Amino acid sequence: MIAPARTAAYAVLRSVGSGKTDLASALARERTRLPDERDRALAGEIATGTLRLQGAFDHIIANFAGRPLRKLDAEVVDILRLTIFQLLHLDRVPASAAVKDAVDMAGKAGKRSAAGLVNAVLRRVTRERGKLPLPERPSTTEDRAAALAYLSITLSHPEWLVARWLDRHGFAEAESWARFNNEPASLMLRANRLKVTRDELAVALAAAGIETEAAVRAPDALIVRRGNPVGTTLHEDGLFFIQDEASQLVGHFAGARAGEHILDACASPGGKTLIMAAAAGPTGSVVAADVRARRIDLLAETVRRSGATNVHVVQADTGAGLPFAGRFDRVLLDAPCSGLGTLRRDPDIKWRRKEGDLSGLAQGQLALLEHAAAVVADDGHLVYSTCSSEPEENEFVVQAFLRRHPEFRPAAEAFRTLPFRDGLEAFYGAMVVKSKDLR
Repeated sequence: MIAPARTAAYAVLRSVGSGKTDLASALARERTRLPDERDRALAGEIATGTLRLQGAFDHIIANFAGRPLRKLDAEVVDILRLTIFQLLHLDRVPASAAVKDAVDMAGKAGKRSAAGLVNAVLRRVTRERGKLPLPERPSTTEDRAAALAYLSITLSHPEWLVARWLDRHGFAEAESWARFNNEPASLMLRANRLKVTRDELAVALAAAGIETEAAVRAPDALIVRRGNPVGTTLHEDGLFFIQDEASQLVGHFAGARAGEHILDACASPGGKTLIMAAAAGPTGSVVAADVRARRIDLLAETVRRSGATNVHVVQADTGAGLPFAGRFDRVLLDAPCSGLGTLRRDPDIKWRRKEGDLSGLAQGQLALLEHAAAVVADDGHLVYSTCSSEPEENEFVVQAFLRRHPEFRPAAEAFRTLPFRDGLEAFYGAMVVKSKDLR
């Protein structure tokens, strides 16, 4: 019998590879079909780890199969990928059992004729795991071709993306960034300041057998070191929310102040909304807007669990112009973006995005920023943020906006986190202020 976790991981890879859904959605669906929590965790580990290292695995498969991947059935490629991950990075199942499962999976997928190839490739991986045909780290960083082969194949990233990092930051930084993305991300919590302090939450979690550590930068962030807090009464009662530390920092960078009237223009799932709500206090208010009904439902549930009484959830399409007659003291536009700054948590993104996507995304982001700017009060602040690593979606958008809107000027130094420097996902933020004297 094929292990349930492997079957689920295969289903996830097929869904993601076919373009039907993203990794998070596919995992959520498959996990509901696994009654055992250990199987749910293992399925996630296999699927996510396979996608992180897919570039290296594909190079190995092509070499050992003696043919390019396009000559192999997609089902067979996914079976090989996930089994190579298990052979090289997990030791819970003997190699022989993993290989047998893979052969059985090929038959179950209707690819019985590929059983011999699957068996041969995987047994060779097992025999040669210490000398796999992957580009070695270049001895000199001046050899650009060797550097790109190592970064893109051995460290498993699209060549176009690591080429950009290499040109902007240098080889050591690009290598550190790629390695950061290939490591599993710790679960990060944000203490809900409306109900509890970070220290109080850490004590309550410890009493429930969950070990945490205070994060270095975000004041309300806890890193989970042992145990699973999700599903506990602490979670259900809204004492904490799951939120990446860099994302939390953006919420603080937005700079909300007590008594302000604030708009979060693309608010779901609501983490930044709640950070601003806590800062605005009982004399302030936050209008949390999003366009899609499902995201509105998620946002409303987040606000409900938080206990925030100064947040008003509305359905509005920032892309079509915001339907507010009044003006806001502060507007946050956390713009839809490529997500290229979150590859450690969402490794499927690096295989779905293309360099040509960036210009189209930037055009949409500039349009959203202009719509958000229309509801900023005189002397009010407009904050733009993304979870992208690329300048087309970040500073280039802000520069284009400022050229077209001289009534706004920079109000703070841009916020940026970089994996090789900060040990955090790559997020960006910029703040501008509207001056009635510049109109």
